[in-house]
Amino acid sequence: MQDTGIEIKNLSFGYTKERLFTNLDLTLESGNIYGLLGKNGAGKTSLLKLICGLRFPEAGSCSVLGWEPQDRPAALLEDIYFIPEEFYAPAISAELYQQIYAPFYPRFSPEAFREYLREFDLRGAKKLSEFSYGQKKKFLLAFGLATRCRLLLLDEPTNGLDIPSKSQFRKLLARAGEKDRIILISTHQVRDMENLIDPIIILDEGAIIFQQPMYEVTRCLHVELEQLQPSGEGVLYTDKTLGGYVVVRKNISGEETQADLETLFNTVIANRDRIGELFAPAGTATVKEDA
Repeated sequence: MQDTGIEIKNLSFGYTKERLFTNLDLTLESGNIYGLLGKNGAGKTSLLKLICGLRFPEAGSCSVLGWEPQDRPAALLEDIYFIPEEFYAPAISAELYQQIYAPFYPRFSPEAFREYLREFDLRGAKKLSEFSYGQKKKFLLAFGLATRCRLLLLDEPTNGLDIPSKSQFRKLLARAGEKDRIILISTHQVRDMENLIDPIIILDEGAIIFQQPMYEVTRCLHVELEQLQPSGEGVLYTDKTLGGYVVVRKNISGEETQADLETLFNTVIANRDRIGELFAPAGTATVKEDA
């Protein structure tokens, strides 16, 4: 198989009493570290499970690296590593874990695994079940990165990590990005992922309402700290903060400003339709200059 991306078209999925997705579309390309953001219950974890074949679509299609994940072909599974928010760590040593699970991943690098364990300061002969939650998370992150899979799915990867470990995780993940690899991170801890995840995907009410690289965010949005609370049609979002108000407007000056991920998320959620028009491809929408 030559395909290196993910293509979801008209996907519908739900649980017994809940319709989660209807005609959902999503395209992901290799060489990116995507951030998947959304409110509680938006379906982020379910989407990750659909991508790796742990859930099955009711309608539509989901192609992952050229395969249909619901068929669970071995050629696909050896190229996917998924770390859920809630996980089980068996009562075995790190060495035995590697002996059991590494053979499932043809590109697994023992040298890289040892290096990641060292950088996460995971040493000794303790069983994984005796690790703290944060140590277990670091172990699985180290193993997942060492698989060198073409698709790495991470659900809340920084939960349980202390501040030094979060910094180390960001460094390791930045180094792990490769041109044939997709890394998809679902998180609420957007400050932990600042300057790492790009493009940004926002899932809300069963739909992808935003999917843009950060350079497009900089091109379209102007963010400024102002002393007085602003008003008027041109304001997309405002938030009281220390020293004044963070204000987001359409960028009509061309000046580059930086929107942090929390501000971006709140702006998109608060102005779904206007943001959709603002980021629409040229020729598909007309946006007023003061919008």
